[in-house]
Amino acid sequence: MKLNVAVFFGGETVEHEVSIISAHQALEALDRNKYEVTPVYIAKDRTMYTSELLWDIKSFINLNELKTKCTQVTLVQTEGKVLLQPVRQTLFSKKLSIPIDVAIPVMHGTNGEDGSIQGFFEMMKIPYAGCDVIAAGVGQDKVLQKHILHDNGLPITNWFWAYGTELDDDREGLLKKARKLIYPVILKPARTGSSVGISIAHNDEEYIECFEEARQYDEKVITEKVIKPMKEINCSVLGNSDEAKASVLEQVGHATDDELLSFRDKYQGGGKSSKTSGASKGMASAARLVPAPISEEETKLIQKYALQTFKVLGASGVCRIDFIMDSETKTVYVNEINTIPGSLAFYLWEASGMSFTELMDELVRLALDRERKRSRMTFSYDTNLLETYNESSAKGSKGAKR
Repeated sequence: MKLNVAVFFGGETVEHEVSIISAHQALEALDRNKYEVTPVYIAKDRTMYTSELLWDIKSFINLNELKTKCTQVTLVQTEGKVLLQPVRQTLFSKKLSIPIDVAIPVMHGTNGEDGSIQGFFEMMKIPYAGCDVIAAGVGQDKVLQKHILHDNGLPITNWFWAYGTELDDDREGLLKKARKLIYPVILKPARTGSSVGISIAHNDEEYIECFEEARQYDEKVITEKVIKPMKEINCSVLGNSDEAKASVLEQVGHATDDELLSFRDKYQGGGKSSKTSGASKGMASAARLVPAPISEEETKLIQKYALQTFKVLGASGVCRIDFIMDSETKTVYVNEINTIPGSLAFYLWEASGMSFTELMDELVRLALDRERKRSRMTFSYDTNLLETYNESSAKGSKGAKR
């Protein structure tokens, strides 16, 4: 009997379209001989839809029109099962009820990758692929992430963070901190991805402009010392806290002479082949060298750091850890983890000898394995607290309503 697998994608995020591309790659990779596969599109207004139309990426050219042609659905828990059902019940609703055995979120950025949908799945008791709620939240919040990495002895660049309002309240204080790092510095929103809102400042005037840009996307803004000259090296990790393995490495190139890996570099292609390939292939279309042209010793060190990062952040499923290497000193720094990486980093696993279909099989297996472990844990216990509750105890209770 086939497992019912639902792929969730989209969401209210600046990376909405990137999620659509990654999800379609994942949908095509799932083995239809093993799974009944259902695409679930989450629109920018957070409503959920399903339809055969969702299999065709061309359907997403006009998002508003697409919603009118799809069935709006919701998740319903009944008789120990979770069903995907139409929001508007009709005579044919029962035919549209779809059981969900495993959920695979392919959502990038806020309101999806950050633990939001993971918490929803846990409330519904649906096994799901990837990081759990806490790891997803920490993976999305680069401020929390950097504190954990530092506390566990992993190398990170010099940095500081501030709330966006501090630009209004203490502008000179922010500038002093930036000058202490020594320009140029890179500014980024704490909880976005795909290079959205990220820019480099070379002086005080540019710093203010870059800070204004970053705080449009998040209330927390990170400032880091720029490493120059540098190489950007990525490594994917697959597994959980018990077992994990690192992929081959990639060195990511740029489509322009800019100092940053831009949104265009990542998703609109930078290599010669991608310029003539038409539709975007997500992160798989970025200009890259695989394996990264670095020494075996450097490769092993980055893979070791990748596995350590994966573990200390409590990650699971497939992640991508991004590194910065000083091209002159060869010093390596952990940049960040991507808990639901673009294209699910399948290209790194293909280069490691694992097909995209095998990668999706492993994500399903890890999801079910975690649910089996969770089923053996205690999350509640019976008490007689309410039996002994009375008005007198209520009046003496801390914080009781009156």
